[in-house]
Amino acid sequence: MSDTNATDTGATGTNSTGAASEPRLRAAVAGLPAYKAGKAPAPGQGPSYKLASNENPYPPLPGVLEAATAAAGSINRYPDFASSALLNELSGYYDVPVEHLAVGTGSVGVAQQLLQVTAGPGDEVVYAWRSFEAYPILTQIAGATSIQVPLRDEKHDLDAMADAITERTRLIFVCTPNNPTGTVVHRAELERFLDRVPSDVLVVIDEAYREFNRDPEVVDGLELYRDRANVCVLRTFSKAYGLAGLRIGFAVAQPPVAAALRACAVPFGVNLVAQAAAVASLRARDALAERVDALVAERTRVLAALRAHGVEVPHTEANFYWLRLGDATEKFAAACEEAGVTVRPFAGEGVRVTIGEPEANDLAVAVAARFA
Repeated sequence: MSDTNATDTGATGTNSTGAASEPRLRAAVAGLPAYKAGKAPAPGQGPSYKLASNENPYPPLPGVLEAATAAAGSINRYPDFASSALLNELSGYYDVPVEHLAVGTGSVGVAQQLLQVTAGPGDEVVYAWRSFEAYPILTQIAGATSIQVPLRDEKHDLDAMADAITERTRLIFVCTPNNPTGTVVHRAELERFLDRVPSDVLVVIDEAYREFNRDPEVVDGLELYRDRANVCVLRTFSKAYGLAGLRIGFAVAQPPVAAALRACAVPFGVNLVAQAAAVASLRARDALAERVDALVAERTRVLAALRAHGVEVPHTEANFYWLRLGDATEKFAAACEEAGVTVRPFAGEGVRVTIGEPEANDLAVAVAARFA
């Protein structure tokens, strides 16, 4: 085994027996950007709040904690490998066949599975930028190439994304509402875009924040996937349902795609507590609607307060808002932390702020007013 080969695959040399001195690692993971989780508040004087991770400020829905606690009594057993109870519940809730469903460890876990079944070295993955920061990480892990199409007025530029498609394109992510800007894609413009996408390219409509949308013109991915074999919809229990700590999401797609996702899923990846909590959450539909309405009302209040102070903020249909601050981004984040609240900065670009408790929202608004 030559030193040249060892270097090419990530090893630094050979030992006296000729074996590589370090494990051989894939070149795709070299220089992999780290996912940056939202920063938790530092312990200190007075109350502190976390608005950095798009978490739901409410506790679990009625009946969910009881279901999760009961399930935890059986953690000495493996969970249902097929997540049968959850898939049946999702099937009835969304009126889709069970064979059109696949679950995973959050929608980001399902997104990774989608890349596993579609893209590899030499392939391209197209998405808007800035968008969900996991997209470039997952693409690089798969060994594929990211094609990032700049946002236009903080929104997806679908015409430019269509122009970016080549014979090497295998997957396209469309995040609506978009993380971190909160902007949305309307149905008419997405249908025009899909008409330009080759039928063998999978389009993933990432709707992690769908429940917070109030724009009637916004696309519902579930309506589109039924008539288009190359459309897959991602949703999650982490946001509106408040199960971020249990990591469970799902995909809705035509049977070939859904079957491929189930085939490459990590065995028993979705734990039994998460499955039980998700089923109970789906059965608390009325309580969910009340909480989402309350959060949307708080979002409306916060946006109005920001604009009253002269703060420029794009309209958002998510449970967060976006402030494009450029070079002032880190300074703003530090000022928020000093005031007792953490936000999510994207260095040199802007800050994403989650809609949380009213007290936390007021702190963030006060800091933004000083920066206006």
